[in-house]
Amino acid sequence: MTSAADFPRRSRRPSWAGRNYTLLTAAAVVTNLGSQGALIAAAFAVLDAGGDGGDVGLAAAARTLPLVLFLLIGGAVADRLPRHRVMVAANALNCVSQAAFAVLVIAGDARLWQMMLLSALGGTGQAFFNPAAEGMLMSSVAGEQASRAFAMFRMAMQGAGLGGAALGGALVAVIGPGWVLAVDAVAFAVAGALRSFLDVSHIPPREPGGGLLADLREGWREFIGRPWLWTIVAQFSVVVAVVGAADAVYGPLVARDSLGGPGPWGLALGAFGAGTVGGALLMTRWKPRRLLLAGTLCVFPLAAPAAALAVPVPVGPLCAVMFVSGLAIEVFGVSWMTAQRLGECNFSVSLPILRLCLNSHRRWSLIAESQSL
Repeated sequence: MTSAADFPRRSRRPSWAGRNYTLLTAAAVVTNLGSQGALIAAAFAVLDAGGDGGDVGLAAAARTLPLVLFLLIGGAVADRLPRHRVMVAANALNCVSQAAFAVLVIAGDARLWQMMLLSALGGTGQAFFNPAAEGMLMSSVAGEQASRAFAMFRMAMQGAGLGGAALGGALVAVIGPGWVLAVDAVAFAVAGALRSFLDVSHIPPREPGGGLLADLREGWREFIGRPWLWTIVAQFSVVVAVVGAADAVYGPLVARDSLGGPGPWGLALGAFGAGTVGGALLMTRWKPRRLLLAGTLCVFPLAAPAAALAVPVPVGPLCAVMFVSGLAIEVFGVSWMTAQRLGECNFSVSLPILRLCLNSHRRWSLIAESQSL
């Protein structure tokens, strides 16, 4: 009789989904479930404390400022220290800052400057986390399946974000923003624990270099030496400054005045999230021959939501526009990650320059929007 042990055991995971990839994906899902709800909770915490739309914008800008100040340093640190330790330390800082934020809000004694300070600490954690996480993800995937792996990672992350936003919005209404922030703190703790098990033995030890400034100069040379990299940074600097901030601040105001309140705006955001999941699913099957051309063309639909809000169109057409723009931006995201992987950049040092440009534009746009409300 043939026993079950005589048959070869099949892995439930595809060959490209190794241990590190699985841990990174699971941690990203946990983090996004908590963080998307926390974004809603933080805004309502500011409003519940007596703030207005301008105060919400200032709190958001306070989170972005440390990203501008520390992102390049974070990239250099991620290139000098074990990446998983940098990620865990950043998660710990985010956990502590969100826990303190939650305690203040639950106690009913949160002030704007305190919320801005804690948001800034959270942004500092992200400034050190992002370069290490990007480099770790790039090193966990190789070969022809890289595009599919990145698409699956982003689909899981975006799906978790969509669910987290929906669940977070409901929980804010039921139990209050403070408890949603507490859940986010727990999510950061769980994600940090998962990332502590990452294997970095395959990453060669760093050779002695010329110090932090030398690393930053090297990153700048990597950046300007690749036209495909800095041209897309220039493109997205305009997109983030003009389109991103307008959607983040203008959308809720239009929904309040013309669409019937937060409910329709929540449906529109849900449609955008569904579009991102659909875009990631599409990219698991489709690999464009010219990745950057396909991705860049998919940036143009991002102007459609702002145009729809300017009319404004009814909720149904707005949801359709948001879905298409979400799908398009996810096609860009997967194409961009795959192009970076194939480009063999020094990711830990050069990619923070990209994020620095985008976050600088976003910071000033948010401040400008908040002052105009």
